[in-house]
Amino acid sequence: MKLIFPLLAMIGGMALAVQSQINGGLGRKVGVIEGSFISFFIGTLALLFILIFFGRGEISAISTVPKWQLLGGLLGAFFVMVQVIAVPKIGVSAALMAVIVGQIVLGAIIDHFGLFGGTAHPIDARKLIALVLLLFSLFLYNSK
Repeated sequence: MKLIFPLLAMIGGMALAVQSQINGGLGRKVGVIEGSFISFFIGTLALLFILIFFGRGEISAISTVPKWQLLGGLLGAFFVMVQVIAVPKIGVSAALMAVIVGQIVLGAIIDHFGLFGGTAHPIDARKLIALVLLLFSLFLYNSK
């Protein structure tokens, strides 16, 4: 049963690859900002439907959360817009590789300092070497 969550995350990553290509094409047809808006709007409608029929939380509790926790939606919109811009220029694999490297590098910094309420997991020499190799691989993948 422990395997279900990594598999679910992997499927989510696969969905991002498909979404990136779809959004890149949409952005070429209707414009970057327009394509980003359409993508987010359709996703919002889907989540509204899921919320109406399956939601069990308390959406009105939004007023009680720290305001910085509301930035997730803004960051999601930024990510979609960046993908709409980047994918047509460099392709899905190069864009997603850069996304993954960015996620891992910043994730390591967040873990190191225990930011946003997380538990600290310090960066040691082995992790630092791995991060440098990740950055080098991104450079190699994108060099011609």
